[in-house]
Amino acid sequence: MIRVPTRRKFLEETMLATAAACALQGQTSLAVEADQSTATDDWPHAVIGCRIRGRVHAQEFGRIPGVRVAYVCDPDRDLAEELATQVEKEKGYRPQAIQDMRRIFDDKSIKTVSIAAPNHWHALAAIWAMQSGKDVYVEKPVSNTIEEGERMVQAARKLGRICQAGTQNRSVGAHAAIVDYLRAGKLGEVSLARTIIYGKRGSIGPRGTYPIPSNIDHNLWLGPASQQVLTRPQLHYDWHWVWDTGNGELGNNNIHYVDLVRWMLGLNGYGDSVWSIGGRLGYEDAGETPNTQMVVHTFEKQTIIQEVRGLKSGPFSEKFKGGWILYGTEGFIAGTSLFDPSGNLVQTFKGPTENHFANFIEAARSGRSEELNAEIAQGHQSTALCHVGNISHRLGETAGPGEIEQAIDRAMLHPEVMTTYMKMVSHLKENEVDLDKQRLTLGRRLQIRREQAPFVDSMANALIGREYRAPFVLPSDANL
Repeated sequence: MIRVPTRRKFLEETMLATAAACALQGQTSLAVEADQSTATDDWPHAVIGCRIRGRVHAQEFGRIPGVRVAYVCDPDRDLAEELATQVEKEKGYRPQAIQDMRRIFDDKSIKTVSIAAPNHWHALAAIWAMQSGKDVYVEKPVSNTIEEGERMVQAARKLGRICQAGTQNRSVGAHAAIVDYLRAGKLGEVSLARTIIYGKRGSIGPRGTYPIPSNIDHNLWLGPASQQVLTRPQLHYDWHWVWDTGNGELGNNNIHYVDLVRWMLGLNGYGDSVWSIGGRLGYEDAGETPNTQMVVHTFEKQTIIQEVRGLKSGPFSEKFKGGWILYGTEGFIAGTSLFDPSGNLVQTFKGPTENHFANFIEAARSGRSEELNAEIAQGHQSTALCHVGNISHRLGETAGPGEIEQAIDRAMLHPEVMTTYMKMVSHLKENEVDLDKQRLTLGRRLQIRREQAPFVDSMANALIGREYRAPFVLPSDANL
């Protein structure tokens, strides 16, 4: 077993506790006021998806000068009507509440669309919107598969449309300041980066056959998905934990942090290799995606470790529950704080924060995609790092703790890979998971090509796309 040296551990604990405190003191809301000098001509906008993020979209776009939320759309009729009522109370006008997004695409007056539907709808809705001449803001993860992300980028290029990813951390000034600092080489050689999401998520209930509420058009809700029988108690939200419609916690929340790390380090492409270790442990339910997972990416001399925990867990380090860490030869960056090699706080990065939604509208008004803070190609590449990790998991086989330890040892990866795995094992034992009975999945270690199909492994390449349910079919590049 590899153990973290005592001094290293002490420095890490101190450093991360300080970073957490600085982050709380220096937080700046993304919901800053839009520039009142923005043109105030009527700009009809449509929101697709009316639950958690859709409500945020309606509020944020509705407060940008000149923008009018003309439609709210959801296959759940009740959700669409509730959001329309919310907009009416806040803005004094009532948008049309509809169930079928294709009505929006047929309306020539609509200039922009934002998509907050479940993941399996993101790509097709965005492409249909772009084909109808509209610019698009699409929530993270931008796609359900690698192929969908690639097709979204192709559509934006071929059709000349503006398409922004909902990775709003790219509009935070402190993060841009970190990018500048790293580009100047001031952190030295960065060999390791971490992303950390720890947050308890319980069982979603037993697998079975459940009724669809009468207020939901299930055909429209499914769209491209194939699982026509509801096998979990709750249709909404718990789709995150089913492969047909979601991407697990990597795609749900960790996408934000891996996007930041990739941006800060200037990494492009899908990396050189990927390897997942994890599983859905601690209970049996209708979910399919891992609730405990570590994914290791290699980019030449750099390693990224993505880590998620869904069982009860203490913080990654004292007072530091989650976030991102960059380890350089000249110091460390944790969150928005810089530390010297001895763990002393050097500075907290600051900078002007822009409203991510307003940034999209401004770029749509000007027609200049270079003004976007999170252009779709960037959102796709970051989302793809989640996809490749999940593909490794889905091709894996269960193994005992000792087998996995030996496999990591043979792989000759960054030492922190083994340390992270050992911490995962300890975490699971604390949750009374018997790893000899509920075994982890040792994912297939996949080599990634820089050109052609992403993987050397043909079985992995078979998972870069998906089957579609007519007429909800992803257009080919030739049909964009």
